[in-house]
Amino acid sequence: MTRLLVLLLALVGWSAAEAHELRPGFLEIREEAPESYAVRFKVPASGDLRLALYVRLPENCVERRPATSAYSGSGYIDSLAVTCHGGLATREIAIDGLAATYTDVVVRVELASGAVQSARLTPDRASFTVAAAPSWADTARTYFLLGVEHILLGIDHLLFVLALLLLVRSPWMLVKTVTAFTAAHSITLALSVFGWAAAPQPPVEAVIALSIAFAAAEVPRARRQGPGLAARLPWLMAFGFGLLHGFGFGGALQEIGLPQSDVPLAFLAFNLGIEAGQLAFVAAVLALGAALKRLLELRPARLREPIAYGIGGIAAFWFIERLVALA
Repeated sequence: MTRLLVLLLALVGWSAAEAHELRPGFLEIREEAPESYAVRFKVPASGDLRLALYVRLPENCVERRPATSAYSGSGYIDSLAVTCHGGLATREIAIDGLAATYTDVVVRVELASGAVQSARLTPDRASFTVAAAPSWADTARTYFLLGVEHILLGIDHLLFVLALLLLVRSPWMLVKTVTAFTAAHSITLALSVFGWAAAPQPPVEAVIALSIAFAAAEVPRARRQGPGLAARLPWLMAFGFGLLHGFGFGGALQEIGLPQSDVPLAFLAFNLGIEAGQLAFVAAVLALGAALKRLLELRPARLREPIAYGIGGIAAFWFIERLVALA
């Protein structure tokens, strides 16, 4: 059973290393004058290979000038200007090629009246209809779901939380530790989003991997050598490394794109989505541990070290991979 768990963790880590860097696309359509729109589409890329995603505007839209495309380092930026006779209200906008991918596209439409509509397109829902009177709730819902998705698909962040769960034994200490991690990454996420502080993403991602390895290593160390500082005060470790993870979240949100007139709302909704996803993961792990103990008569404590070694191995691989990428 323990060998199976370690193998499963290795497979999860390998698949995450292959797919983790692919970010959602961001389509922004801004009405500059009645029936005249500027379109900017940030297309995700794997390395420098552009995904085959293309905007399909309504039939009443015609180009005012030829489209341009440029590589930005994390994706391709397609820009064009169009005239849409009769406007975009009640018209459908779609992303061709999205159904054949595993990514999402965030869409933001800003009308000349100041009204803003946001939507999240997925492979299962690759189009949406522009509302005649969009509301702030559209933006909040879109970025909340993006936050939930980012934490649940961000395997490195989840493995760090899992390492904390393995290290902490007391329910009250677990509450303090998860709260400290939440507070820390919320601080640096806010600093990053509002432009008050910044950190280059590649080094941050490498150090995040190192933080996971450090947290995982504390699990067997606490049993064999006695609790060290990290085991006695896990909330302190969670807070310190949480500051790094917050810069990781902030970089992801910046790459997705932010609605400039709704930055505070988008930030708050995205952060709440991260917290909701994180709490759901913690609840799922605790429920799984209880089920293993009751239904299969397994003692979860016996699995702590094998799982910790699996997490540490994955994190070490990520750290070396990301460190090599910096060279």
